[in-house]
Amino acid sequence: MSGVLGIDLGTTNSCASLMEGEAPLVLPMADGKYTLPSVVAFKAGRVLVGERAKRQSATNAASTIFAAKRLMGRSFSDPETQRAIENVPYRCIAGPTGDVNIVLDDKAFAVEEISALILGTMKRAAERHLQREVRQAVIACPAYFNDRQRQATRDAGMIAGLEVIQIVNEPTAAALAHGFHQGASRRVVVYDLGGGTFDVSVLRVGGGAVEVLATAGDAFLGGHDFDNRIFDWLVGRVAETHGVNVAEDADVSQRLREAAEAAKIRLSESERTTIAVPFLTTAKGGEPVHLECALDRALFESLTGDLVERSVTLFKETIQAAGLTPEAIQEVLLVGGMTRMPAVRARVAELVACPPSFNVHPDLVVAVGASVQAALLTNDAASAVLVDVTPHNLGIMTVAGLAETVIPKNTRIPTAVERRFSTVSDGQQVVKIVVYQGDSRKLAQNQVLGEFYLQGIRPAPRGDVKIDVRFAISADGTVQVTAIDVETKNAKELRIVRGSGRPPGELERMISQHQELLLATEGADST
Repeated sequence: MSGVLGIDLGTTNSCASLMEGEAPLVLPMADGKYTLPSVVAFKAGRVLVGERAKRQSATNAASTIFAAKRLMGRSFSDPETQRAIENVPYRCIAGPTGDVNIVLDDKAFAVEEISALILGTMKRAAERHLQREVRQAVIACPAYFNDRQRQATRDAGMIAGLEVIQIVNEPTAAALAHGFHQGASRRVVVYDLGGGTFDVSVLRVGGGAVEVLATAGDAFLGGHDFDNRIFDWLVGRVAETHGVNVAEDADVSQRLREAAEAAKIRLSESERTTIAVPFLTTAKGGEPVHLECALDRALFESLTGDLVERSVTLFKETIQAAGLTPEAIQEVLLVGGMTRMPAVRARVAELVACPPSFNVHPDLVVAVGASVQAALLTNDAASAVLVDVTPHNLGIMTVAGLAETVIPKNTRIPTAVERRFSTVSDGQQVVKIVVYQGDSRKLAQNQVLGEFYLQGIRPAPRGDVKIDVRFAISADGTVQVTAIDVETKNAKELRIVRGSGRPPGELERMISQHQELLLATEGADST
């Protein structure tokens, strides 16, 4: 048996698996279920995680954290971060390093600390089931996660007491779970529409390898967004019928969101459902407001059709980025709970010649694949089984704060690329090299990985002195950038090794605080 957990740290639900011989074992949580709601709550001095946290959210919305994965590794000032914060009832502030902190009981917590409580709960459930300590894990993350988001995921594992031996991309994990690395070579698309994020990857699989050809994703496209469309519709119904804006009350809104999610799930099996929420709130005259209305599948699909089409656009673009046509795809794997939606399945089926495959549980497949990769890593299997690509552009800053791509996204790694640049000012003797990761033309909208200076350049008219900049990316994602003065051969190098980017001692403080929080979660894992 592999001693390394495979973990899917999801936006809505999380899951853990372990290889037992040649078969994956999905590990039950304390309540016997195989998935753990990715929800954390603080209530009356206790910390609740999972199902217990989710169940009390309607009466404790401001202190119940869900969808934290959307904030993982993001800066507070990022417009997408602000968009995510607008849709949650809990309070978020800027942290000391510019990241997102969540305020609970007047105390600020990094997103990694919240995620660590979820990971720690799964770790303890695994240890109870296996009757032994678990120390290591392979954690899956969206393929488009940048370096900062991946490191935040690693840090969350470390805070929870896990050594994260690898971060594996969720679509790649799904392919491994299906055994696609075995048998004849074929071209596969993984369409992963989960609770909070959308991933699409094109892979060449078989012959003992999984090779990623192209990948893309949307951090704000998932089940929560489908829920929000029903929620907004319900808010409108209540306002129209009773003249009350229920969106202004966090607890009432949470009850409506839960009703919206439940209705969405039912509509995957039924053409029509009734949404009933008694004693929702009180009208201006003091009379109670009861909500009861019908929602059919056709209306739901009209409310969410643009969301499905956003995924379709990325689906087509990613196949094109891989240098393929839809007709060349030999298999489509559907992953994530939202792929149960009939409209999603039907729309994907229209795009390719082969019928979509969903013969592995969409909520468990990523964790299973992560455990397969864990076994491959720990059983002296060939590490070359996974051949990945860069999920984002890599490059340097040029004039006026513009970003110049050196290695475009979807480039196979390991790789090395060299580009020649010129000085931009007369008499320039120093060149500042700012290395970024991201897909925007503006440097400020990307993630800066590091910077360094090449000094001692001969004073000359602008453009006369040539500088060669060499980017190299290793198989594990380590970036090395070298700038060379072509004339003098003077060189300066920057090696970007993954690190938390936090002040010294900060992670240690979080680990210590996590241990204190564990005392407050005693008994909270069971239902």
